[in-house]
Amino acid sequence: MTTIAPARTSVLVRRPGPQELHPVRTHRRRRALELSLAAAVPLLLILLWQLAATQAWIDDRVYPAPSTILADGWDRAAAGELWPDVWATLKRVLAGYVLGTAAGYALGLLMGSLSLVRAALEPLLDALYVVPKLALLPVFLNMFGLGEGPQVALVAATVFFFVWISTMSAVIAVPTGHRDAGRVFGASPWQMFRHVLLPASLPSVLVGARIAAGVAVLVIVASEQIAATNGLGHLIFDSRALFQNDVMFVGIVCVAVLGVVFSELVRIVGRLLTPWAPRDRGRGQS
Repeated sequence: MTTIAPARTSVLVRRPGPQELHPVRTHRRRRALELSLAAAVPLLLILLWQLAATQAWIDDRVYPAPSTILADGWDRAAAGELWPDVWATLKRVLAGYVLGTAAGYALGLLMGSLSLVRAALEPLLDALYVVPKLALLPVFLNMFGLGEGPQVALVAATVFFFVWISTMSAVIAVPTGHRDAGRVFGASPWQMFRHVLLPASLPSVLVGARIAAGVAVLVIVASEQIAATNGLGHLIFDSRALFQNDVMFVGIVCVAVLGVVFSELVRIVGRLLTPWAPRDRGRGQS
């Protein structure tokens, strides 16, 4: 006679980890680690650059030490020689960014909502999008002449395409169920935009606006090197022609700081406008 042994059952016990037991503390530690890494990497590169310059591993006439660049930038700022160039670049970026964002968002919303408008304009805009924006600078010079007009128009044209593409794609991607729900409740066109299309598309639109903020700084610096008598781009190009490499790096550092600050401001505004959107950069929820 054969006996059958009873089946064994196993119980899986999962114990809560630190993230479940202390979510706020875990989030703070994670955030502190991220900030430490974000500061440590550039600091390490700067220290390595400083060491290479002081030990003559590199030619400090071509690549001045960070301490020399900092001292020169401080002297120029204290003497009031740096701020006119910073303000000229910032003014052009802000003016072009506002114009380009407004036009890109309006047209992107229109083309995303109306398929016939999209069919009529999208091929033309796609063709213009692939044209290098600096190639349009002579066109803007012919249109607006010398001065601020060509610089602002170039930034606006660059920003326009980023915001237009992100807005149109975001509106098209709004789920059909959201639109149907609005129609069932009898939403007017304005209510459909205010309560359906805008909340659903705004996070993606702001991502495009943030990318456009960084690209706007790049474009204006390149433009100022070609057709401007002031600004950070002109400062970088002019100082390089005069072999003032320390001044050139001061301009490069100012451009980097300006780009980071501008992009972060757009991100902060986006977070305030879309508190329901997921946090970016891997930042966890507390």
